[in-house]
Amino acid sequence: MSYTTQQDILDFVEDNNVKFVRFAFCDIFGTQKNIAVLASDLPKALEDGVCFDGSSIAGFMKVEESDLVLRPDLSTVTILPWRPTEGRVMQFFCDVEKPDGAPFGGNCRGFLRQMSRKFRKLGLTCNVGAECEFYLFENDDHGRPTRVPIDFGGYFDVAPLDAGENLRRDICLTMEQMGMSPQHSHHESGNGQNEIDCHHAGPLKTADNVMMFKQIVRAVAMRSGIHASFLPKPLVDQAGSGLHINLSLYMDGRNLFEGDIAPDSIAGSFMAGVLAHSRELTVFTNPLPNSYLRFGSDEAPKYVSWSRQNRSQLVRIPQVKGDNCRMELRSPDPACNPYLAIGLILAAGLDGIEHRMILQEPVNKNLFRPAEAEGLGLEMLPASLEEAVQAAQESEFLRSVLPEELSHRYYEEELKRCAALKNAADPAEYERIHYFNAV
Repeated sequence: MSYTTQQDILDFVEDNNVKFVRFAFCDIFGTQKNIAVLASDLPKALEDGVCFDGSSIAGFMKVEESDLVLRPDLSTVTILPWRPTEGRVMQFFCDVEKPDGAPFGGNCRGFLRQMSRKFRKLGLTCNVGAECEFYLFENDDHGRPTRVPIDFGGYFDVAPLDAGENLRRDICLTMEQMGMSPQHSHHESGNGQNEIDCHHAGPLKTADNVMMFKQIVRAVAMRSGIHASFLPKPLVDQAGSGLHINLSLYMDGRNLFEGDIAPDSIAGSFMAGVLAHSRELTVFTNPLPNSYLRFGSDEAPKYVSWSRQNRSQLVRIPQVKGDNCRMELRSPDPACNPYLAIGLILAAGLDGIEHRMILQEPVNKNLFRPAEAEGLGLEMLPASLEEAVQAAQESEFLRSVLPEELSHRYYEEELKRCAALKNAADPAEYERIHYFNAV
Protein backbone atom coordinates (compact mmCIF):
# COMPACT_ATOMS: atom_id res chain seq x y z
CA MET A 1 0.00 0.00 0.00
CA SER A 2 1.17 3.53 -0.74
CA TYR A 3 0.70 5.84 2.22
CA THR A 4 0.00 9.22 0.69
CA THR A 5 -2.74 10.78 2.84
CA GLN A 6 -2.98 11.57 6.52
CA GLN A 7 -5.92 9.18 6.85
CA ASP A 8 -3.81 6.38 5.32
CA ILE A 9 -1.24 7.00 8.04
CA LEU A 10 -3.78 7.09 10.87
CA ASP A 11 -5.30 3.82 9.63
CA PHE A 12 -1.79 2.30 9.48
CA VAL A 13 -1.15 3.38 13.09
CA GLU A 14 -4.35 1.75 14.30
CA ASP A 15 -3.86 -1.45 12.29
CA ASN A 16 -0.27 -1.92 13.53
CA ASN A 17 -0.70 -1.06 17.23
CA VAL A 18 1.66 1.92 16.92
CA LYS A 19 2.09 3.94 20.12
CA PHE A 20 5.11 6.14 19.32
CA VAL A 21 5.96 7.98 16.12
CA ARG A 22 9.45 9.27 15.38
CA PHE A 23 9.87 12.38 13.25
CA ALA A 24 13.40 11.83 11.92
CA PHE A 25 15.70 14.30 10.13
CA CYS A 26 19.41 15.02 10.00
CA ASP A 27 21.66 17.99 10.66
CA ILE A 28 23.76 19.47 7.86
CA PHE A 29 26.48 16.85 8.51
CA GLY A 30 24.10 13.89 8.17
CA THR A 31 23.81 13.05 11.87
CA GLN A 32 20.34 11.64 12.37
CA LYS A 33 18.05 13.35 14.88
CA ASN A 34 14.47 12.63 15.87
CA ILE A 35 11.63 13.63 18.13
CA ALA A 36 8.90 11.17 19.13
CA VAL A 37 5.22 11.92 19.58
CA LEU A 38 2.54 9.66 21.04
CA ALA A 39 0.20 8.15 18.48
CA SER A 40 -2.70 9.99 20.13
CA ASP A 41 -1.03 13.30 19.20
CA LEU A 42 -0.22 12.26 15.64
CA PRO A 43 -3.26 13.90 13.92
CA LYS A 44 -2.21 17.32 15.22
CA ALA A 45 1.46 16.68 14.40
CA LEU A 46 0.57 15.71 10.83
CA GLU A 47 -1.58 18.78 10.42
CA ASP A 48 0.68 21.39 12.06
CA GLY A 49 4.11 19.79 11.90
CA VAL A 50 6.39 19.45 14.92
CA CYS A 51 8.17 22.58 16.14
CA PHE A 52 11.70 22.29 17.56
CA ASP A 53 14.69 24.38 18.61
CA GLY A 54 16.91 24.78 15.55
CA SER A 55 19.64 26.55 17.53
CA SER A 56 20.41 23.26 19.30
CA ILE A 57 21.22 21.49 16.00
CA ALA A 58 24.76 21.97 14.66
CA GLY A 59 24.79 24.41 11.76
CA PHE A 60 21.04 25.14 11.77
CA MET A 61 19.91 28.42 13.36
CA LYS A 62 20.93 31.22 15.72
CA VAL A 63 19.28 31.44 19.15
CA GLU A 64 17.38 34.59 18.19
CA GLU A 65 15.72 32.84 15.22
CA SER A 66 15.60 29.28 16.47
CA ASP A 67 12.10 27.95 15.71
CA LEU A 68 11.88 25.35 12.95
CA VAL A 69 9.18 22.87 11.95
CA LEU A 70 9.37 19.20 10.87
CA ARG A 71 7.08 18.14 8.03
CA PRO A 72 6.93 14.36 7.54
CA ASP A 73 7.20 12.75 4.13
CA LEU A 74 4.26 10.36 4.38
CA SER A 75 5.74 8.01 1.77
CA THR A 76 8.65 7.18 4.10
CA VAL A 77 6.58 5.69 6.93
CA THR A 78 7.99 2.47 8.38
CA ILE A 79 7.84 0.36 11.52
CA LEU A 80 11.12 0.02 13.44
CA PRO A 81 11.20 -3.79 13.84
CA TRP A 82 13.93 -3.83 16.51
CA ARG A 83 11.66 -1.90 18.89
CA PRO A 84 9.05 -3.74 21.03
CA THR A 85 6.13 -5.33 19.20
CA GLU A 86 3.77 -4.22 21.95
CA GLY A 87 3.35 -0.49 21.58
CA ARG A 88 5.23 -0.30 18.30
CA VAL A 89 7.44 2.55 17.12
CA MET A 90 6.94 4.05 13.67
CA GLN A 91 9.15 6.54 11.84
CA PHE A 92 8.95 9.18 9.12
CA PHE A 93 11.75 11.05 7.41
CA CYS A 94 10.99 14.76 7.53
CA ASP A 95 11.72 17.97 5.72
CA VAL A 96 12.57 21.05 7.75
CA GLU A 97 10.93 24.42 7.14
CA LYS A 98 10.49 27.76 8.85
CA PRO A 99 7.39 28.42 11.00
CA ASP A 100 5.74 30.51 8.26
CA GLY A 101 6.13 27.66 5.78
CA ALA A 102 9.07 29.28 3.98
CA PRO A 103 11.88 26.99 2.80
CA PHE A 104 14.75 26.49 5.25
CA GLY A 105 18.21 26.59 3.68
CA GLY A 106 19.46 23.77 5.90
CA ASN A 107 16.81 21.34 4.64
CA CYS A 108 19.13 18.97 2.79
CA ARG A 109 16.31 16.65 1.69
CA GLY A 110 14.75 19.64 -0.05
CA PHE A 111 18.04 20.48 -1.74
CA LEU A 112 18.33 16.96 -3.18
CA ARG A 113 14.67 16.98 -4.28
CA GLN A 114 15.28 20.26 -6.09
CA MET A 115 18.27 18.81 -7.96
CA SER A 116 16.27 15.76 -9.02
CA ARG A 117 13.56 18.00 -10.46
CA LYS A 118 16.11 19.80 -12.63
CA PHE A 119 17.04 16.51 -14.27
CA ARG A 120 13.41 15.65 -14.91
CA LYS A 121 12.91 19.01 -16.62
CA LEU A 122 15.66 18.00 -19.07
CA GLY A 123 13.91 14.71 -19.77
CA LEU A 124 16.51 12.78 -17.76
CA THR A 125 15.86 10.13 -15.13
CA CYS A 126 18.67 9.60 -12.63
CA ASN A 127 19.13 6.39 -10.67
CA VAL A 128 21.50 6.24 -7.71
CA GLY A 129 22.93 3.28 -5.83
CA ALA A 130 25.14 3.25 -2.74
CA GLU A 131 27.75 0.72 -1.59
CA CYS A 132 28.26 1.25 2.12
CA GLU A 133 31.19 -0.20 4.07
CA PHE A 134 31.46 -0.35 7.86
CA TYR A 135 33.41 -2.00 10.66
CA LEU A 136 32.22 -4.19 13.52
CA PHE A 137 34.12 -3.99 16.83
CA GLU A 138 33.93 -5.76 20.15
CA ASN A 139 32.63 -3.96 23.23
CA ASP A 140 34.43 -4.20 26.55
CA ASP A 141 32.97 -5.63 29.76
CA HIS A 142 31.23 -2.31 30.44
CA GLY A 143 29.60 -2.20 26.99
CA ARG A 144 31.95 0.48 25.67
CA PRO A 145 33.36 0.20 22.12
CA THR A 146 36.91 -1.04 21.67
CA ARG A 147 39.15 -0.91 18.59
CA VAL A 148 39.25 -4.72 18.49
CA PRO A 149 37.53 -5.97 15.31
CA ILE A 150 35.17 -8.91 15.70
CA ASP A 151 37.24 -11.05 13.30
CA PHE A 152 40.40 -11.23 11.25
CA GLY A 153 38.71 -12.01 7.95
CA GLY A 154 39.41 -10.39 4.61
CA TYR A 155 37.68 -9.82 1.29
CA PHE A 156 34.82 -12.31 0.65
CA ASP A 157 35.98 -14.59 3.47
CA VAL A 158 33.59 -17.04 5.13
CA ALA A 159 33.33 -18.44 8.65
CA PRO A 160 35.30 -18.99 10.81
CA LEU A 161 37.40 -16.05 9.47
CA ASP A 162 34.20 -14.10 8.91
CA ALA A 163 32.39 -13.64 12.24
CA GLY A 164 29.82 -11.21 10.85
CA GLU A 165 27.77 -13.42 8.55
CA ASN A 166 24.85 -13.87 10.96
CA LEU A 167 24.79 -10.17 11.77
CA ARG A 168 24.78 -9.25 8.04
CA ARG A 169 21.92 -11.71 7.58
CA ASP A 170 19.95 -10.01 10.37
CA ILE A 171 20.66 -6.60 8.85
CA CYS A 172 19.45 -7.69 5.40
CA LEU A 173 16.29 -9.28 6.82
CA THR A 174 15.58 -6.11 8.79
CA MET A 175 16.10 -4.04 5.65
CA GLU A 176 13.55 -6.18 3.82
CA GLN A 177 11.06 -5.81 6.68
CA MET A 178 11.36 -2.05 6.27
CA GLY A 179 10.80 -2.04 2.52
CA MET A 180 14.44 -1.76 1.44
CA SER A 181 16.05 -4.01 -1.18
CA PRO A 182 19.47 -5.36 -0.19
CA GLN A 183 21.42 -6.58 -3.20
CA HIS A 184 24.82 -7.89 -2.02
CA SER A 185 26.41 -8.48 1.37
CA HIS A 186 29.89 -9.74 2.16
CA HIS A 187 32.99 -9.41 4.29
CA GLU A 188 35.21 -6.58 3.07
CA SER A 189 39.01 -6.29 2.98
CA GLY A 190 39.64 -5.09 6.52
CA ASN A 191 39.48 -7.17 9.69
CA GLY A 192 35.90 -6.83 10.92
CA GLN A 193 34.92 -4.81 7.83
CA ASN A 194 31.66 -5.47 5.99
CA GLU A 195 29.71 -4.20 3.01
CA ILE A 196 26.02 -4.32 2.18
CA ASP A 197 24.68 -2.81 -1.04
CA CYS A 198 21.13 -1.72 -1.79
CA HIS A 199 19.43 -1.84 -5.21
CA HIS A 200 19.47 1.49 -7.03
CA ALA A 201 16.54 3.90 -6.72
CA GLY A 202 15.76 7.56 -7.25
CA PRO A 203 18.19 10.03 -5.62
CA LEU A 204 15.97 10.96 -2.66
CA LYS A 205 14.98 7.36 -1.97
CA THR A 206 18.62 6.27 -2.03
CA ALA A 207 19.65 9.04 0.38
CA ASP A 208 16.80 8.02 2.73
CA ASN A 209 17.97 4.41 2.38
CA VAL A 210 21.53 5.34 3.40
CA MET A 211 20.23 7.07 6.52
CA MET A 212 17.97 4.13 7.34
CA PHE A 213 20.71 1.60 6.58
CA LYS A 214 23.09 3.18 9.10
CA GLN A 215 20.30 3.23 11.67
CA ILE A 216 19.57 -0.47 11.07
CA VAL A 217 23.24 -1.52 11.24
CA ARG A 218 23.78 0.27 14.54
CA ALA A 219 20.57 -1.11 16.06
CA VAL A 220 21.19 -4.72 15.00
CA ALA A 221 24.85 -4.57 16.06
CA MET A 222 24.00 -3.03 19.44
CA ARG A 223 21.40 -5.75 20.05
CA SER A 224 24.22 -8.28 19.52
CA GLY A 225 26.63 -6.50 21.88
CA ILE A 226 28.76 -5.22 18.97
CA HIS A 227 29.77 -1.69 18.00
CA ALA A 228 29.24 -0.66 14.36
CA SER A 229 31.45 2.18 13.14
CA PHE A 230 31.11 4.17 9.93
CA LEU A 231 34.30 6.12 10.62
CA PRO A 232 36.16 6.35 7.29
CA LYS A 233 39.51 5.09 8.65
CA PRO A 234 39.02 3.48 12.07
CA LEU A 235 42.18 1.33 11.91
CA VAL A 236 45.51 2.67 10.64
CA ASP A 237 46.67 -0.63 9.18
CA GLN A 238 43.36 -1.68 7.58
CA ALA A 239 41.31 -0.52 4.61
CA GLY A 240 39.15 2.57 4.96
CA SER A 241 35.37 2.50 4.59
CA GLY A 242 33.84 4.10 1.53
CA LEU A 243 30.35 5.01 0.39
CA HIS A 244 30.68 4.48 -3.35
CA ILE A 245 27.99 6.36 -5.25
CA ASN A 246 26.75 4.77 -8.50
CA LEU A 247 24.81 6.91 -10.97
CA SER A 248 23.02 6.15 -14.22
CA LEU A 249 21.07 8.45 -16.53
CA TYR A 250 18.10 7.48 -18.68
CA MET A 251 16.55 9.39 -21.56
CA ASP A 252 13.61 7.98 -23.53
CA GLY A 253 14.10 4.67 -21.74
CA ARG A 254 17.76 4.32 -22.73
CA ASN A 255 20.61 4.04 -20.25
CA LEU A 256 23.11 6.69 -21.41
CA PHE A 257 26.00 4.90 -19.71
CA GLU A 258 25.52 1.73 -21.76
CA GLY A 259 28.13 1.09 -24.44
CA ASP A 260 30.77 3.58 -25.52
CA ILE A 261 30.59 7.03 -23.91
CA ALA A 262 31.45 9.82 -26.32
CA PRO A 263 33.38 12.69 -24.67
CA ASP A 264 30.73 15.21 -25.75
CA SER A 265 27.67 13.02 -25.02
CA ILE A 266 25.26 13.72 -22.16
CA ALA A 267 26.83 10.95 -20.08
CA GLY A 268 30.33 12.17 -21.00
CA SER A 269 29.50 15.76 -20.02
CA PHE A 270 27.89 14.58 -16.80
CA MET A 271 31.08 12.72 -15.85
CA ALA A 272 33.19 15.70 -16.93
CA GLY A 273 31.20 17.94 -14.57
CA VAL A 274 31.65 15.57 -11.63
CA LEU A 275 35.39 15.36 -12.28
CA ALA A 276 35.74 19.12 -12.78
CA HIS A 277 34.12 19.90 -9.43
CA SER A 278 35.36 16.92 -7.44
CA ARG A 279 37.89 18.88 -5.35
CA GLU A 280 35.23 21.42 -4.38
CA LEU A 281 32.77 18.68 -3.42
CA THR A 282 35.19 16.79 -1.20
CA VAL A 283 34.39 18.71 1.98
CA PHE A 284 30.80 17.46 1.60
CA THR A 285 31.56 13.89 0.49
CA ASN A 286 34.34 13.49 3.07
CA PRO A 287 33.46 15.65 6.09
CA LEU A 288 35.81 14.47 8.85
CA PRO A 289 39.53 15.04 9.49
CA ASN A 290 39.74 11.23 9.57
CA SER A 291 38.30 11.04 6.02
CA TYR A 292 41.60 12.16 4.51
CA LEU A 293 43.57 9.27 5.99
CA ARG A 294 41.72 6.97 3.58
CA PHE A 295 42.69 8.56 0.24
CA GLY A 296 45.39 6.94 -1.89
CA SER A 297 45.41 3.42 -0.45
CA ASP A 298 43.31 0.26 -0.24
CA GLU A 299 41.27 1.13 -3.35
CA ALA A 300 40.46 4.69 -2.21
CA PRO A 301 41.28 7.30 -4.89
CA LYS A 302 43.79 10.13 -4.68
CA TYR A 303 43.76 11.63 -8.18
CA VAL A 304 41.03 13.25 -10.27
CA SER A 305 40.78 10.79 -13.15
CA TRP A 306 38.57 8.10 -14.63
CA SER A 307 38.80 4.78 -16.42
CA ARG A 308 36.86 1.62 -17.12
CA GLN A 309 37.02 -1.14 -14.48
CA ASN A 310 40.12 0.42 -12.82
CA ARG A 311 39.55 0.76 -9.05
CA SER A 312 42.45 3.17 -8.56
CA GLN A 313 40.43 5.93 -10.26
CA LEU A 314 38.13 8.54 -8.76
CA VAL A 315 35.46 7.57 -11.31
CA ARG A 316 35.25 4.17 -12.90
CA ILE A 317 32.86 2.63 -15.40
CA PRO A 318 32.20 -0.99 -14.38
CA GLN A 319 32.31 -3.56 -17.17
CA VAL A 320 28.63 -4.55 -16.99
CA LYS A 321 25.57 -4.59 -19.25
CA GLY A 322 22.02 -3.25 -19.38
CA ASP A 323 20.57 -1.50 -16.35
CA ASN A 324 23.80 -2.14 -14.44
CA CYS A 325 25.71 0.31 -16.67
CA ARG A 326 26.72 3.31 -14.59
CA MET A 327 29.50 5.55 -13.35
CA GLU A 328 30.89 4.92 -9.89
CA LEU A 329 32.29 7.77 -7.78
CA ARG A 330 34.68 6.17 -5.30
CA SER A 331 35.70 9.08 -3.06
CA PRO A 332 32.68 9.58 -0.74
CA ASP A 333 32.69 7.97 2.69
CA PRO A 334 29.82 6.94 4.99
CA ALA A 335 30.35 9.87 7.38
CA CYS A 336 28.84 12.24 4.79
CA ASN A 337 25.35 13.71 4.67
CA PRO A 338 23.90 11.61 1.80
CA TYR A 339 21.36 14.27 0.84
CA LEU A 340 24.05 16.92 0.41
CA ALA A 341 26.60 14.56 -1.13
CA ILE A 342 24.26 13.08 -3.74
CA GLY A 343 22.64 16.46 -4.40
CA LEU A 344 25.98 18.12 -5.07
CA ILE A 345 27.21 15.25 -7.26
CA LEU A 346 24.05 15.66 -9.34
CA ALA A 347 24.57 19.43 -9.43
CA ALA A 348 28.15 18.95 -10.68
CA GLY A 349 26.98 16.54 -13.38
CA LEU A 350 24.22 18.93 -14.39
CA ASP A 351 26.75 21.76 -14.66
CA GLY A 352 28.77 19.55 -17.00
CA ILE A 353 25.71 18.91 -19.16
CA GLU A 354 24.61 22.55 -19.25
CA HIS A 355 28.10 23.79 -20.15
CA ARG A 356 28.72 20.88 -22.55
CA MET A 357 31.95 19.93 -20.84
CA ILE A 358 34.13 17.46 -22.72
CA LEU A 359 35.15 14.32 -20.88
CA GLN A 360 38.92 14.02 -20.51
CA GLU A 361 40.80 10.96 -21.74
CA PRO A 362 40.76 7.91 -19.42
CA VAL A 363 43.83 7.11 -17.35
CA ASN A 364 44.41 3.40 -17.77
CA LYS A 365 47.09 3.04 -15.11
CA ASN A 366 47.30 1.75 -11.56
CA LEU A 367 47.48 5.06 -9.71
CA PHE A 368 48.12 3.32 -6.40
CA ARG A 369 51.67 2.83 -7.70
CA PRO A 370 53.50 6.17 -7.33
CA ALA A 371 55.72 5.45 -10.33
CA GLU A 372 52.71 5.11 -12.64
CA ALA A 373 51.08 8.33 -11.40
CA GLU A 374 54.32 10.32 -11.62
CA GLY A 375 54.56 12.74 -14.50
CA LEU A 376 50.88 12.53 -15.51
CA GLY A 377 50.12 15.98 -14.08
CA LEU A 378 46.87 14.80 -12.54
CA GLU A 379 44.92 17.01 -10.16
CA MET A 380 44.70 15.53 -6.66
CA LEU A 381 41.88 15.40 -4.15
CA PRO A 382 42.43 17.57 -1.05
CA ALA A 383 44.93 16.07 1.39
CA SER A 384 43.22 17.44 4.51
CA LEU A 385 39.87 18.76 5.68
CA GLU A 386 41.32 22.28 5.87
CA GLU A 387 42.37 22.08 2.23
CA ALA A 388 38.92 20.76 1.29
CA VAL A 389 37.20 23.66 3.08
CA GLN A 390 39.42 26.15 1.25
CA ALA A 391 38.65 24.56 -2.13
CA ALA A 392 34.91 24.79 -1.40
CA GLN A 393 35.07 28.38 -0.16
CA GLU A 394 36.81 29.43 -3.37
CA SER A 395 34.28 27.68 -5.60
CA GLU A 396 32.05 29.83 -7.81
CA PHE A 397 30.11 26.67 -8.68
CA LEU A 398 29.18 25.96 -5.05
CA ARG A 399 28.20 29.59 -4.50
CA SER A 400 25.79 29.22 -7.40
CA VAL A 401 24.05 26.03 -6.20
CA LEU A 402 24.13 26.02 -2.38
CA PRO A 403 22.03 28.29 -0.13
CA GLU A 404 24.39 30.82 1.41
CA GLU A 405 23.19 30.20 4.96
CA LEU A 406 23.87 26.48 4.55
CA SER A 407 27.34 26.76 3.04
CA HIS A 408 28.50 29.46 5.48
CA ARG A 409 27.46 27.42 8.52
CA TYR A 410 28.85 24.20 7.05
CA TYR A 411 32.32 25.66 6.44
CA GLU A 412 32.30 27.37 9.84
CA GLU A 413 31.50 24.12 11.64
CA GLU A 414 34.07 22.17 9.61
CA LEU A 415 36.83 24.60 10.56
CA LYS A 416 35.76 24.23 14.20
CA ARG A 417 36.20 20.47 13.82
CA CYS A 418 39.71 20.95 12.47
CA ALA A 419 40.69 23.33 15.27
CA ALA A 420 39.20 21.17 18.02
CA LEU A 421 41.10 18.09 16.90
CA LYS A 422 44.34 20.01 16.39
CA ASN A 423 44.11 21.66 19.84
CA ALA A 424 43.08 18.53 21.73
CA ALA A 425 45.51 17.39 24.42
CA ASP A 426 45.12 13.85 23.11
CA PRO A 427 43.92 13.92 19.46
CA ALA A 428 43.46 10.13 19.34
CA GLU A 429 41.22 10.18 22.41
CA TYR A 430 39.30 13.17 21.02
CA GLU A 431 38.66 11.27 17.79
CA ARG A 432 37.56 8.19 19.73
CA ILE A 433 35.00 10.12 21.77
CA HIS A 434 33.65 12.44 19.08
CA TYR A 435 33.89 10.32 15.93
CA PHE A 436 34.69 6.63 16.48
CA ASN A 437 31.95 6.21 19.08
CA ALA A 438 29.44 8.42 17.27
CA VAL A 439 29.88 8.07 13.50
